[in-house]
Amino acid sequence: MTIAPRLSIAERLATAGLPPLPRTAWLELDLDALASNLATIRELAGPRVAVFPVVKADAYGHGAIGIGQALQAAGVSGLCVAAADEAFALRDAGIAGPIHVLYATPPSFASDAARRGITLSAGDADSLGPLLEAAGAASAASAGPPLELELEVETGMGRGGSTPAQIANVAARVTAARGVRLAGLWTHLQASHDPDRTAAQLARFEAATTSLRRAGVPVPPRHVAASGGVLTGVEPYDGFRPGLVVYGILPDELDPANLRPGLVAGLRPVMSLRAQPVRVADLPAGHGVSYGPTFTTQRPSRIATLPLGYGDGYARSLSNRAQALVRGRRVPLVGNVTMDAVMADVTDVPGPPVTPADEFTLIGAQGDDRIPVEELARLCTTNTWEVLTAMSARLPRVYHAASGPKGLRTLTSRGG
Repeated sequence: MTIAPRLSIAERLATAGLPPLPRTAWLELDLDALASNLATIRELAGPRVAVFPVVKADAYGHGAIGIGQALQAAGVSGLCVAAADEAFALRDAGIAGPIHVLYATPPSFASDAARRGITLSAGDADSLGPLLEAAGAASAASAGPPLELELEVETGMGRGGSTPAQIANVAARVTAARGVRLAGLWTHLQASHDPDRTAAQLARFEAATTSLRRAGVPVPPRHVAASGGVLTGVEPYDGFRPGLVVYGILPDELDPANLRPGLVAGLRPVMSLRAQPVRVADLPAGHGVSYGPTFTTQRPSRIATLPLGYGDGYARSLSNRAQALVRGRRVPLVGNVTMDAVMADVTDVPGPPVTPADEFTLIGAQGDDRIPVEELARLCTTNTWEVLTAMSARLPRVYHAASGPKGLRTLTSRGG
């Protein structure tokens, strides 16, 4: 097929007044798709349910600051991260809305979290004491705001939180502590696609809530569902924490046939991985390609070298297994994936010979074809979360909308 020509990445960035890329491999992040996905999630949640997208692990590899800024501009209720320094980085970038840290934080960060309006989560009853002491000491030393603290309930995940039997005592300790405010109650579902397991977890969560009421502790806002729960109709309580679905990807364990008609069509992947060759060379038959070599040309071959590799998160286990798109046609990647390069066999691409001006797609759509992140996950025998979050910081992120590039993040330019 014929691919409609578009300006090169260098031309697109220059037209947008953005600096050039440090190398010709980059991630494109579609802000229009992000906004569309958020609208779909809001429709599922309903008008009175808060939506707190998860931007941990650098927004699942998409770039936490650029994505966080776009989500804040779209009016989300707040953001969720896993670690305190992720939250501090968002604050440093000017993101002013509520930020929830979902994993236990060392007590030494309690003062900074309170001062910067960041909500922490108590890991379990045993770790609560030092955190309360640190928050109390910070409160005594200044007249700053209290530390907002949420309690995780262990309902069956087996990795964190206080049990329903413990939760009333834990909540009472929080409400009695100086410099702390009980801000939320939450749990995490182990298998949202499993109705029986999910029902059992929700029953334990309700038992925890009931124990707070019986102890005379006001029940704070509650949240349970992440991406899987959003899509399978789990009770929203007071808020959703969508993760993968924000980025336009279904959790691996969900069968699209079991979801609401039209829902899957309403989700659009945000991330694409693209590159232009740094060399395109004609090699004779019998020529080895890359380390090993694990691939030797069986005929005269045209080989394009793309400047990305496992140092960027493109897994070495994809060696001699994955494909790329160029001019809308799939071509094999040959030889071992190296830290900084992968090679594509473009011998059979129709038309004029492929050159360094051609643009390749390793994740995403080109023409009528698409290489979805799920395809790479299957080839690597892992899940989509790992493929996305493996995308390293040294890969430039280009944020764009229909009108063109809107921002660029590189190792030396953190805008976007």
